[in-house]
Amino acid sequence: MQSLRRRFGTAFLEMPFVVKIALVWLVFIVAAAIYSRLDRLFGQALPLQDPFYQPFLFGEARPVEGPSSAHLLGTDVLSRDNLARLLHGGWVSLIVAATVVSFGLVFGGFIGAFVGYTRGKIETVTMASLDVILAFPPLVLLLALVAVYKVRSLTMIALVFGVLGIPTYVRIARASTLSVAGREFVQAAEAIGTKRTTILFREIIPNIMPALFAYALINAGYVIVAEGTLSYLGLSVQIPEPTWGNMINEGRRDIRQTILPIFWPGLFLTASVVSLNLVGDWLQQRVAIRSSAL
Repeated sequence: MQSLRRRFGTAFLEMPFVVKIALVWLVFIVAAAIYSRLDRLFGQALPLQDPFYQPFLFGEARPVEGPSSAHLLGTDVLSRDNLARLLHGGWVSLIVAATVVSFGLVFGGFIGAFVGYTRGKIETVTMASLDVILAFPPLVLLLALVAVYKVRSLTMIALVFGVLGIPTYVRIARASTLSVAGREFVQAAEAIGTKRTTILFREIIPNIMPALFAYALINAGYVIVAEGTLSYLGLSVQIPEPTWGNMINEGRRDIRQTILPIFWPGLFLTASVVSLNLVGDWLQQRVAIRSSAL
């Protein structure tokens, strides 16, 4: 554990300043999203505004208040707290992105490593099938599935995103496996009679995971944008559940009155995607240096 902490501390110190800021932002978004979920589970018992409460209906506030001590980021046209809705909306993006990354790393990583190491007919059939799936634009296919089957729950949205994201991870895992399989340590393991399954899990998969994880961070940014697009079109989680996309959609109707309900979710969405790309690019550079040293 101490060795892991030292390695993480060293890696953090070696990060460029901009990447450090991006990592801090991502940690904040994850922590805030979890905090907002705990707040809901405990019935708004934590110090966070209710994202659904409309106090102007009871004469307690007026719509579109600016930032204040009561509402740090102001309120929207229904006098709902912007900060509370942003944090709750971050939970939706976090769950969808985490599902895609998990499906990609676990299923995509294993399938890609397996076919890349075993080769033969299994590889040919698997990659040909994935090429057919990848021929369809993922976002268009997702729009069709959501529109036809009326999928609206967060669980179903996350699962659909996760399944559609697997083929790309398979291709990346296979390409990385083809490179690793020719290395000396794999050939040495084969020469002493080590079982192929042991080589796959002990030598191949651990060495392709850094490259997969680096891609996963960049892919998570794309997934957040895709989910935001669906939310903006009203094809994701149902209103009044806040998401960054549907907050932008709701705010655009009153943009002449105030831009804040659009500005804040747009800022959170942009900052999260840029941060994921910065950290992912930095990690890819680290993986490339490590691979060249093997």
